[in-house]
Amino acid sequence: MKKGITKREREVTDIKEIKEILDKSMIVHIGMIDGDEPYVVPMNYGYTLEDGELCLYLHGATVGRKTDIMKANPKVFFEMECDVNPFEGKVACQYGTSYASVMGLGMAEILEDVEAKKEGLSKFMKTQTGKDFVFEDRMMSMVNVIKITATEFTAKKRPVPVGLK
Repeated sequence: MKKGITKREREVTDIKEIKEILDKSMIVHIGMIDGDEPYVVPMNYGYTLEDGELCLYLHGATVGRKTDIMKANPKVFFEMECDVNPFEGKVACQYGTSYASVMGLGMAEILEDVEAKKEGLSKFMKTQTGKDFVFEDRMMSMVNVIKITATEFTAKKRPVPVGLK
């Protein structure tokens, strides 16, 4: 983890809490740069978080804009959130939304090795379903598996303020 969070009291540093956010979020928004234009795509994901290193696993078509962009520029930004709930206050500035999120920078790699692709898809399916799956080699040619290795990431949580619950 690196770069700062403006409101330090919201920062989450406990790995168990970060894993809870990763387990609950289910959709990650991947930001890329296509030439001089930003491009963001929401995707399902799998992940590993070991020894402070976060890797995300995505899958998709073997051709398309996302693939072209990642091949040209593998730098990405990712963001995911969960537990999103609006709350009210007595005055306008007390209204808000509680949430938990993880976001960061990473390098995207389109996996070519069949065994690496199977491992990535296994992590993807485990995150999405909680189940283990076995993949056949012949299936690997029909899908891209993308591994994003986070170069830095932060997590934060905004609970409902005390007194507004």
